[in-house]
Amino acid sequence: MSLSYTPAVVSNPPWTGVRESPPTLEPRRRLIDVMRESMRTRRMSLRTEKTYINWVRRYIRFHGGRHPRELGASDLSDFLSHLASDRHVAPSTQNQALQAVLFLYRSVLEIELPWLTDVVRAQIRQRVPVVLTRDEVTRVLEALPPKQALIARLLYGTGMRLGECLQLRVKDLDFQRQEIVVRGGKGDKDRLTILPQQLAQELVEHLRRLHTWYLGERRAGRPGVSLPHAISNKYPNASVGWPWQFVFPAKSLCLDPYSGRPIRHHVYPKAVQRAMQQAVRAARLHKPASCHTLRHSFATHLIEGGYDIRTVQELLGHSDVSTTMNYTHVLNRGGRGVISPLDAVSPLASLVPVHGRR
Repeated sequence: MSLSYTPAVVSNPPWTGVRESPPTLEPRRRLIDVMRESMRTRRMSLRTEKTYINWVRRYIRFHGGRHPRELGASDLSDFLSHLASDRHVAPSTQNQALQAVLFLYRSVLEIELPWLTDVVRAQIRQRVPVVLTRDEVTRVLEALPPKQALIARLLYGTGMRLGECLQLRVKDLDFQRQEIVVRGGKGDKDRLTILPQQLAQELVEHLRRLHTWYLGERRAGRPGVSLPHAISNKYPNASVGWPWQFVFPAKSLCLDPYSGRPIRHHVYPKAVQRAMQQAVRAARLHKPASCHTLRHSFATHLIEGGYDIRTVQELLGHSDVSTTMNYTHVLNRGGRGVISPLDAVSPLASLVPVHGRR
C-alpha cells in the first residue's frame, strides 16, 4: 500500500502586494505516516495508534486501495456492513472501526463530513459481567504460577485493569499510606486505589529481589526502561533510576517504538492472559473467566460487602456511575436487595399436591 499524502501548497495572497515566489513542494509522505504523526501529536496511546492504523488499512484494502478522499458515506457504510455481516464482529468492534476512519477524515485529511449523520452506529448491547465467587477466585489464584499469581492477586485486590497493573512502577507503590497510584489509566486519567495488606509483605520481598536484579543490570550497562512521553528529555537518567523501574519487568529487551533504541518494557500481557486461562481450566471452572473477570469480581464483592457505589466508582476509575451500577445486576439478591416472594413461602407448601387441597 503506497498511498501518499500531499500537503497543501501555501502561496502569497494576492492582496499583500508581495511577488509570488515559486512554490516549494515538500516530499510526499505516506498517509499512514501522517496519521501516526497526528496521533502522537495528540498524545494518544500506542495501543490506540496501532488499532486505528490497522482499521484504516483494512478500510483502504476493502475498497481496492482507493484513496479515502475518493470515498464517501456509502463506501463507509459498506465497510461497516461487511464487518457486521461477513466478519461477524461485535458492535463495539464495529464502532471502533468507525471511530478510526472518522479520525482519518477529520484529523488527518481535515475533510468535513456532512454525510456523517447517514452513517449508522452499531447499538451496544448491555451485557452482565462474568463474576467469580470468592471460592472460585481462591481456586484460580492457587492454580497460577508464583509470578502470575502475584499479578492476579493485585488485579483482584485492587480492581486494576491488566494493563494498569503491568505499567506499575516502583514509585507508584506507597506502603505507608497503603495506596497504589494508577498512572495513565483509561482516558489517560490517574487515580488512587488500595494496596491490600495481605500483599504488602509479598510486594516488599518482590521489590527486594527486583532491586538486586536491577543493580546487576546497572553494572552490566544494559538499557533502562521505557518512559512515557517526554520524561526522558526532562529527566535524562530516569530510565535507569530505581523509582522508574517497572514492578513487573520483561525478561528481554525490545525496541522503543518511538525512538527505535533498545529498552526494557514490562511483562507482555499475553503471558499473564495465557497463564490465567490455564489456571481457569485447572480450577475446573465453567465460566468464561479472564484477567478482567478479577476486576469484575473485585467490584461485585465490594458492593456485596456494603460499600457504596460512589466509593467503588472511584476505585475502578469509572467516569460515569451508571457503568459501576452494572455490578449490582450480579449480586446474590439483585440490584435493589429484593428477595423473591417464593423464598418467603414455606418449602413444605410446595410439596402438597394441588388436587389434595380444600
